[in-house]
Amino acid sequence: MLDVRRLRLLRELSLRGTIAAVAEALAFTPSAVSQQLAALEREAGVPLLERTGRHVTLTPSARRLVHHTEAVLERLEQAAAELEDTRHGPAGPLRIGAFPSASRTILPSALTALSHDHPGLEPMVSDIDPACVAHALRAGELDVALLHEYDFVPAAAEPGLTTQPLASEPLYLASLAPGSSNGTGLHLLNSWATASWITATPGTLCHAMTVRACQAAGFTPHIRHRVDEFATVLALVAAGQGVAIVPHLGLVELPDTVHLTPLPIQRRTAIAHRSGAAPHPAITAVIRAVRAALPADLTTPLRVKAQDIEDASASDHPGQRPEDSPDGSPSVP
Repeated sequence: MLDVRRLRLLRELSLRGTIAAVAEALAFTPSAVSQQLAALEREAGVPLLERTGRHVTLTPSARRLVHHTEAVLERLEQAAAELEDTRHGPAGPLRIGAFPSASRTILPSALTALSHDHPGLEPMVSDIDPACVAHALRAGELDVALLHEYDFVPAAAEPGLTTQPLASEPLYLASLAPGSSNGTGLHLLNSWATASWITATPGTLCHAMTVRACQAAGFTPHIRHRVDEFATVLALVAAGQGVAIVPHLGLVELPDTVHLTPLPIQRRTAIAHRSGAAPHPAITAVIRAVRAALPADLTTPLRVKAQDIEDASASDHPGQRPEDSPDGSPSVP
């Protein structure tokens, strides 16, 4: 009989690439991971790893075994969910991951509702970049997470995870003054082709979105500041330190001097959990609470001056709401 814990290590190796990365993620030593994988090979009776110096790759048999492992882990999640459902209600720790703007604008109301409806539940929130969510969920560090994707940075399908769409929101170019009225669509950004830009830190989806949107408009942005918190980004824009692309949920503490230009791109938010965990009463409860806590209207910013809307090139997409846009993302290099 194949050991499920060892199968999980093999699955993680297929995703993370190195034994050291698996060990770090799952709180093992590299030696212990190697020993467990060697034991799995003995159980399987066929070679699972090909070793070249310090590097290992999965054999075709191992890749087939990983495919079966995904189904096994999903069924185990389903079994755990069904057992939990026999209890009196959601209870115990629930680890929730979210990106900062969702933590600030969505989760407080959701947590209040959870405390009222399910006092035995102990939600614990951690800020996490969406790029890190998949590994954290599979490693058991999180139970459920809010994540997002952009038109120019679509989310790849992640094995072992299930996502449910929640909402979409528009993006805005934040600047001290309106740009040129010339240009339509993303070419509106050309007014700031020579400006200094403020982006999130490299490696985040927000950083990639800004760079790729500018490249689609025909230029590479000159990045001066790298900041992950949108209130700080807007303060830097107000201080004349550059321009930035900011999503709807990031428009808090908006300085009066900052001008917003709507852009024909959007950010989509989803909620993710391990495949098979959807029937778990705690997962069901948090999804219900998050949906109820979503802002009523994600198609207009929280504080937009009337002149900003009048200046926007709404004629590019007359009458179109963000949720009407196609889900497919533009092809980028």
